[in-house]
Amino acid sequence: MAGRKPKPTALKLLAGNPGGRKLNKQEPIPSGQLINPPEWMTNEQKADWKTAIENAPRGLLKKLDGSALSVFIVAKDLHRQACQAVEKFGMITKSPIKGDPVQNPYLPIINKQAQIMIKTASELGFTPSSRTRVNVGDWEKTENKFSVNNKRKAK
Repeated sequence: MAGRKPKPTALKLLAGNPGGRKLNKQEPIPSGQLINPPEWMTNEQKADWKTAIENAPRGLLKKLDGSALSVFIVAKDLHRQACQAVEKFGMITKSPIKGDPVQNPYLPIINKQAQIMIKTASELGFTPSSRTRVNVGDWEKTENKFSVNNKRKAK
């Protein structure tokens, strides 16, 4: 499928449906707020999870988004650990066999985790460009804010 990835209906509604196109009334609507981190996460990862939930647009993340948020949180944690290792050992280290200078093996980990973080952050609406047209100031408080059957009318 060529072209731009479709904008989620929830984001169209939050923006007031600026394109004025018909909304998919048959779109599945996930339920349940995403609150608690998975039990398997470390304490630092759980703290990052809590920060992400507290700073995400209210009501945007649902239980179904938990796996994507987990990917983001784990990538963030691995990125941090790799950055700390580069800080400790430097960007250039000595090869264990010949002692020649080589790139720190943690640098590719930093780069890969950064790619994962950016991709998932965009999917979750955590980047400036992914939330550029979202306006949550006048959003009605309803049980399911993203339902196209909601009483709120698009601007």
